Amino acid sequence: MSTKLYTKTGDKGQTSLLGGQKVSKSDLRIDAYGNVDELNSFIGLLKDHPEVEARIGNQFYWIQENLFTIGSILATAPGFTGFKLPKVTEVEIKQLEVWIDKASGELPELKNFILPGGHQVVSLCHVCRTVCRRAERSIIALSQEEPVESELIKFMNRLSDYFFVMSRKMAQLLNAPETPWSPGND
Repeated sequence: MSTKLYTKTGDKGQTSLLGGQKVSKSDLRIDAYGNVDELNSFIGLLKDHPEVEARIGNQFYWIQENLFTIGSILATAPGFTGFKLPKVTEVEIKQLEVWIDKASGELPELKNFILPGGHQVVSLCHVCRTVCRRAERSIIALSQEEPVESELIKFMNRLSDYFFVMSRKMAQLLNAPETPWSPGND
């Protein structure tokens, strides 16, 4: 016997957190992990581009795994102790910093703001960066209402930096142009 995917419990705008607590689908916690889930989906789309080499694809996969951890932490009712969830720690934050520093060291100095674009992979890196910033803002909003582990916010902050650097690195690898922002020039 198969279990149906739909439960109809959300038809009135409610959902359950891990631990059973019912909350509105507009709850800050739902918004936060929904934004993380959206980011994870865009990273999957980015990772699946044939132009993304295996080494970078492996970084994207690692990031997806950590975002799933963050999503599960955010989807858990405060005080739930039914089982131990994985954590995001300073170790994961440091790994992002290592990748950011390595890629940055291989890029020319940035002298202007740049416009997203030049190649679909570059543009998707920028989409990931901006969705990551939104996810970070929603986690911060949640943290102003109830405790959130500081490592989650730090990870998301570094991750948006990672995707900015990765947009530039992918432009370099794909010989895509970086278009500087020229305010006031028509």
